[in-house]
Amino acid sequence: MTTIVLVRKNNEVVVAGDGQVSMGNTVVKSTASKVRKIEKRDVVAGFAGSTADALTLFERLEAKIEKHAGNLSRAAVELAKDWRTDKYLRRLEALMAIGDKENSYIISGTGDVLEPEGDVIGIGSGGNYALAAGKVLMGTEMSAEEVAKKAIEVASEICVFTNNNIKVEKI
Repeated sequence: MTTIVLVRKNNEVVVAGDGQVSMGNTVVKSTASKVRKIEKRDVVAGFAGSTADALTLFERLEAKIEKHAGNLSRAAVELAKDWRTDKYLRRLEALMAIGDKENSYIISGTGDVLEPEGDVIGIGSGGNYALAAGKVLMGTEMSAEEVAKKAIEVASEICVFTNNNIKVEKI
């Protein structure tokens, strides 16, 4: 797994993730990028789960966003429906945290499109640690990017499947 955190603060939306890729109990890569920005539509996304599966989902998400003229809510619902019902996609194992200037969602392979309460989302093996840290840090003067980075750092000190090689995308 991995750790992804999405933070909304002061009109900024930031997604951050660690760089660790594990196979069982072995770290095979420490510099992976699990966050992406869809420049054309000002959308940021991060994934937790199988890398190949997540890359497939990023491509599908981007296509859905284009098809629905940048409407992230509609694109998220359509991706989740495909993910749940498509014979190939339903075998993919990943979670996605996505956001634009107005909305943030968690999308799962079971067809869930969740709009969490609050301005912090955490997913992956260290997601709950990052979520807790992010919620506490939201009350400080830190920027959205600083909150996201620190939340991943906290998770990396607790979760063995998370490192502190942090990648960030923001809008």
